[in-house]
Amino acid sequence: MATRGVALRLALRELRGGLSGLRLLALCLFLGVAAIAGVGSLSASILGALEEQGRVLLGGDLQFQVVQRFATPAERAAFDAAGRTSETVRMRAMASRLDGAESVLAELKGVDAAYPLYGKLALAPGALAARPRGTDVAIGPALAERLRVRVGDRIRIGEASLRVIGLIANEPDRLSEGFTLGPVALVDISGIAATGLVQPGSLFNARYRVQLPPARDFGPVADAVLARFPNGGWQVQNRTNGAPTTRRYVERLGQFLGLVGLTALAVAGIGVGNGVASYLDARRAGIATLKVLGASSGMIATLYLIQIGIVAIAGIVAGGALGAAVPAIVTAVAGDALPVPPRLDVYPAPLLVGAAYGVLVAALFAVAPLARARAVAAASLFRGGVEAAARPPAAVLAGMAVLLGAIVALAILTAPYPGFAAMFVGAVAALLALLAAVGRGVRRLAARMPHARRPLLRLAIANLHRPGAQTDRLVVALGLGLTLFATLAVIQTNLSGQIARTLPARAPSFFVLDIPNGEIDRFRTVVAGVSPGADVRTVPSLRGPIVSYAGRRVADLKRIPDEAWILRGDRGLTYAAALPEGSQVTAGRWWPADYAGPPLVSIDERAAEVLGLRIGDPLTVSVLGVEVTATIASFRKIDWDTMGFNFVLVYSPGVLEGAPHSYMATVAMPVARETALNRALAAAFPSVSLIRVKEVLGQVSDLLGQLGVAVRAASSVAMAAGIAVLIGAIAASRQARLRDAVLLKLLGGTRRQILWAQAIEYALLAAIVSLLALGFGAAAGWYVIVELFGLGWGPDWPTVIATLLGGAALTLAVGLLGALPALRARPARALREL
Repeated sequence: MATRGVALRLALRELRGGLSGLRLLALCLFLGVAAIAGVGSLSASILGALEEQGRVLLGGDLQFQVVQRFATPAERAAFDAAGRTSETVRMRAMASRLDGAESVLAELKGVDAAYPLYGKLALAPGALAARPRGTDVAIGPALAERLRVRVGDRIRIGEASLRVIGLIANEPDRLSEGFTLGPVALVDISGIAATGLVQPGSLFNARYRVQLPPARDFGPVADAVLARFPNGGWQVQNRTNGAPTTRRYVERLGQFLGLVGLTALAVAGIGVGNGVASYLDARRAGIATLKVLGASSGMIATLYLIQIGIVAIAGIVAGGALGAAVPAIVTAVAGDALPVPPRLDVYPAPLLVGAAYGVLVAALFAVAPLARARAVAAASLFRGGVEAAARPPAAVLAGMAVLLGAIVALAILTAPYPGFAAMFVGAVAALLALLAAVGRGVRRLAARMPHARRPLLRLAIANLHRPGAQTDRLVVALGLGLTLFATLAVIQTNLSGQIARTLPARAPSFFVLDIPNGEIDRFRTVVAGVSPGADVRTVPSLRGPIVSYAGRRVADLKRIPDEAWILRGDRGLTYAAALPEGSQVTAGRWWPADYAGPPLVSIDERAAEVLGLRIGDPLTVSVLGVEVTATIASFRKIDWDTMGFNFVLVYSPGVLEGAPHSYMATVAMPVARETALNRALAAAFPSVSLIRVKEVLGQVSDLLGQLGVAVRAASSVAMAAGIAVLIGAIAASRQARLRDAVLLKLLGGTRRQILWAQAIEYALLAAIVSLLALGFGAAAGWYVIVELFGLGWGPDWPTVIATLLGGAALTLAVGLLGALPALRARPARALREL
């Protein structure tokens, strides 16, 4: 105890003289912990808001949804018996001015008098009424702007002339509606009927939200309704997951950014090791003096462990404090870009996880330098500037292995998707090991190279392998930093150029939906009258959810796998005699053109792989409440970049023709005739929905842009940590650089020559590591873009290479700036200090 007391007093007394090399330790831990705690806190705040506002977002405690039909009287009675019920209807429709000058795709939503059960529907000031009734309509500001209408004007939707009573300021259940192709037009149920758009085969969603009594649980109610109407094709959602699509997006993006933060912390760990090593190197004389005066190795280790612990805790606490403030900062800076306003609070879980990471990483990378300082004799410490560091003893290596295992376990166990987290951690570990091996290889290769004729080149190569050289650490620091630069560039160029690369040479001008079944020939005639050379391609369209596959009922699944997107919601269905364009059969066979046998279906190969399906398995969908079972005849690889209609499920002829359905079409035509076609179709087919392809691409581009901002924000922290590590690696060799510079000056070397030698050294390292970083960054970027985001691959290689060269130039600049103190050293004074 007396020894520990002395060590504590000496540690505090030395810290009062300044942090010196421990600043890097504090900075690296601060950056890493702030990244992890910040991403975790932001995700928790958004998910907390989604959970807190679940009833409002969903519009009820329970929601029963069905497509292309309304609830039967018996089904509606069951909903009413459970609690207060609100009915809403949603579909796409064209909204136009009465003069036909403008026509815009809108999301038509009909609500009853009970809507909303939770939250409040609010119209902007100046509205003529609180809510639409009869032939009134409330519209989104974007729709008013595009149609150039004001409150009190009339617009046409379908067969109805509707009076605009106000602009929608708040639609409480908007987020639960998911992705929409147009602004909202809100009417009541009688307004829906007035439009005449709900016809047999029309695509619409009917939703029944139920407000349960306070003491009633939603689980038994949902189970009872589904058991009573097992073949109704009902999709059920409860208040705990009011916006499932948004929740999954936040969780997945949060996991990715969290792992980027973990990478930043891994990079910071290298900086911790560099910082501690540099700090102890600068105190060799003091450590040696203490040992000469009788201090034990244990006391030395305790003294510097206390100092490192104090600084590490300060960095971790500061990083956690910044992480806790991230939700408030993001809300203030970019709150409008978030799906919901975050629930601002302090979330202990991500802060504790970040702190645990910080403690484990600090211990992992600090224990080896401390062990060396504890075990090496005083005389060896005086020779430390030229003596190679001894390998840590077995006990220290075992302790480091335990700490590393704890970090890996923490990363996997706290991740929403442990498999992906394990893969990510494994990839980072492999990268670190490979870079370390490359660093050792560079030292050995430099030592075996023949002496160069030019003195500066010979000196630069010698610096790579001389005793005390930091080549290993520099390669790891450079490799991680430049790999991050390359990965970010690959991701960014993929996201920014995604649409331009995947757009076909001649993309269609319009997607046309809800063409009446018996009007397809007249539709072609109208299009040909406006643009005789237009390319029109039509396909029958129905919708329905998958209710069972391979003998398993979807309703009986305890949890739908995250990858099984095909089981969530309704799927587009069609039938065809010939293989659709853009599809390739990869297993099984396509049916003959004149096939007239038992029902067959072809399914996307990726969806089949997720569900574990095989050729010959049965698949059942619900179409207008009727279950249709077919045998899987083939798997298809679908080219989703054709900008045509690609259906996951395609049925053989004779299966779906008898069900009420409509047609979809793509129309490719000259841009000059697009406005004329818009007006002609709006007048001839009030029920048809016309979607401009460029508007859809604009929405997708905005989403990709938001994703790119999030990636840049998280990766910037990792890159900052990489730069800090590089600075630390240079600082760790400061004493050796100073000695070399002094000796070279005594031998007649000039500052310019010394600077050129170091520039050549860093340029050689940057060139070697840049090639590695390009390969690693391309591989990491491919996985993120293709496997994680599910997008097409096609980086802008000139931009990627330019970014990498910029990172290498930054490396060179940092290295040369780190050399300036040695160049300014006066030989006489430096020799006295050495």
